[in-house]
Amino acid sequence: MSNYATTNPATGERVAEFPSLSDEDVQDVLKRSFTQYREWRAVPLAERAAILSRVAELHRERSDELAAMLTLEVGKTTAEAKGEVALVASIYDYYADNAERFLREEPLDVKGTGRAVVRTEPIGPLIGIMPWNFPYYQVARFAAPNIALGNTVILKHSRNCPQSALAIESVFRDAGLPADVYINAFATSGQIATMIADPRVQGVSLTGSEKAGSAVAEVAGRHLKKYVLELGGSDPFIVLPDANLDKAVAGAVSGRMYNGGQACTASKRFIIVGDIYDEFLKRYTDAMSRITPGDPTDAKTTFGPLSSQSAVKEIDELVQDAVTKGATAYTGGAGPDGPGAYYPATVLTGVTSQMRAYSEEIFGPAAVVFHVDSPEAAIDLANDSPYGLSSSIYTADVDYAQQLADQLETGMVWINSISRSAPDLPFGGVKRSGVGRELAQYGINEFANKKLVRIPKA
Repeated sequence: MSNYATTNPATGERVAEFPSLSDEDVQDVLKRSFTQYREWRAVPLAERAAILSRVAELHRERSDELAAMLTLEVGKTTAEAKGEVALVASIYDYYADNAERFLREEPLDVKGTGRAVVRTEPIGPLIGIMPWNFPYYQVARFAAPNIALGNTVILKHSRNCPQSALAIESVFRDAGLPADVYINAFATSGQIATMIADPRVQGVSLTGSEKAGSAVAEVAGRHLKKYVLELGGSDPFIVLPDANLDKAVAGAVSGRMYNGGQACTASKRFIIVGDIYDEFLKRYTDAMSRITPGDPTDAKTTFGPLSSQSAVKEIDELVQDAVTKGATAYTGGAGPDGPGAYYPATVLTGVTSQMRAYSEEIFGPAAVVFHVDSPEAAIDLANDSPYGLSSSIYTADVDYAQQLADQLETGMVWINSISRSAPDLPFGGVKRSGVGRELAQYGINEFANKKLVRIPKA
């Protein structure tokens, strides 16, 4: 069976297969990427930026076909798929427009005579290992800044979205990017380990699971390679007693259900403070119970299938573990019979630390709702997690929310909003949510040589 295949999650039909690379192919990819790096780094920045601008244009021109591929391969609804394509175009535009500013020499205020500057330069071929939940967006936030900087990219995509991977490579080719600056590689995990270890490769970026992140970090560390890891999240969503409940409930629904709940920054743990708990739970359960899965190709559908039957099995195991140990499923809680990778919107209460849902990431449409007595207890519960990616605080007192934000052990805090992504906002977490940052100016500096040039006065 091929390692890379398209299986329609709405029907279970396997529609296309693609062979993995041979070991000889892997060596050829490494050679091509390294050879091209020496040429690409010397291309004037203005030319590199112009190609990225064209990449953005092609995403917009091909929005319908690119979005349809996301629906076919990972079950995204039409609206969400087109939204991802639009976001991706804005990321390529962002680095095309801002790379010159980010890469300017930085003069240093030094003691003694003469002067000193820091230059931001590329370091060489990089490996990108990307997941299926946002097939274009995850690639863009890694590839765009590094291509602008002058690095070359070898990209291993998830094995269940090979046609999306090929579509990205096609856009780059048609935009005029030299063929070996960006190489799509249908590689195995073992082959990726070989690539990371190769002395020609200078770094690796992975977005994915803790298990995959640990494996990549182990290989990269052993071979002294720089790495960026964007891993899981179990993002807290805190609602204080003075919050606007209409906005909080609406945010809680969209924060949990966007992309079918299959996002590392999705709101997952809802921590309600004080006597608003009962009212919040009633409204939230009512709203979640009205969400029904449908055909993702229908423009009216707001919630489609999960990415695969294995994804349904994983979330159901977490939910059933909680329910059998005493938690309550106020709505949902069991996958439907029949074809398609569907799972209902689910609300759990009474989750305790003895249940997997307390500490593990629920990567799908199931929310865990907690009741606490004070903001201090909310912060303690929010921080009682191995993860530290994003978080939300809903309250009428924004100044107080900013004080609470200082106490949250997360890489991102949103006040009166769910977590969102934008090209000019840094993305990343702490604890087991990963290492490093993507997007904004931070993303272009992760795989860069910050070279000191010192010129003492004669």
